[in-house]
Amino acid sequence: MATVPPEDALTEADAWFLLRGLSELARAGGSVKSPCGLIVDSVGAIQLVALGQGIVDLFPDMTPCYRAVRPLQRDVELMFDLYLPLCIGTASDSLVVGHVGQSLDGQIATSTGASCYVTGHQDLVHMHRLRALFDAVLVGRATVACDNPHLTTRLVPGTNPVRVVVDPGLRSPLGRHVFLDHAAPTLVLHGRGSADDRSRFAYAELMEVPCEPPHLPPSLLLACLHERGIRRIFVEGGGVTVSHFLQAGLMDRIHVAVSPMFIGQGRPGVDLPKIDSLDQAMRPKTRTFTLGSDVLFDCEFPRAQAVSSMRAA
Repeated sequence: MATVPPEDALTEADAWFLLRGLSELARAGGSVKSPCGLIVDSVGAIQLVALGQGIVDLFPDMTPCYRAVRPLQRDVELMFDLYLPLCIGTASDSLVVGHVGQSLDGQIATSTGASCYVTGHQDLVHMHRLRALFDAVLVGRATVACDNPHLTTRLVPGTNPVRVVVDPGLRSPLGRHVFLDHAAPTLVLHGRGSADDRSRFAYAELMEVPCEPPHLPPSLLLACLHERGIRRIFVEGGGVTVSHFLQAGLMDRIHVAVSPMFIGQGRPGVDLPKIDSLDQAMRPKTRTFTLGSDVLFDCEFPRAQAVSSMRAA
């Protein structure tokens, strides 16, 4: 990205460059935590300056979290509105964000597991952007087995994140992209005593979680990743994995993209314990965005709120 004079209009590519730069600061543990301006210097690096002296003013941990120094195009406003809260502020150095793409009746796949694609192209680009803004993209074993995802940023400029596969019993089929393509490091989190034949995972790194299979608590998964310096984590799927993090109260935000279709009985996006009354329901702070024909719900809630008040049937 070339230097952007204050009087020039920001393009979508310029905005994405700024967001990636801010996310890199957060990934290094030095996210923007105080109000400031933002510029791009003569060598193409982002610099923090006094308020009113840059391309945009940032106000971490406030709503809204930015102020345009000059008018912005609508697509640039959308990008700043959606992604800046993930890149600045006190929580951005260590952040867990999930994503679910589902139908109007809450399904992420048919009963046979067909899920490509429930939501549209813009939501797919959105997921690739989230991958680019985080240290790691985390999925469960079933997602790798059924969907065979690449988990890369091939649709947008950006560095591929570490690919984390939660596989308690090391039962993932190895003929999958994440184990073969060498596009990014792949880390497999597994339960204690399940790594009898490590040679099967020749192109992935195994990391034992101090817990017996089949269920690996999200708190232990995060602790293992934090030990590796991985603190910004995008939980991409599937529904079971996202639900486990949500139920444990370890999801800072969840993006729920809703497609205008009805699938019928299939595989639910979010599956939480039953509750007896609505005062036990989780009520996140929510914003909505339009992504093509899909509607994206950006849901934010404090971790401590979690589902401690929710009871299993």
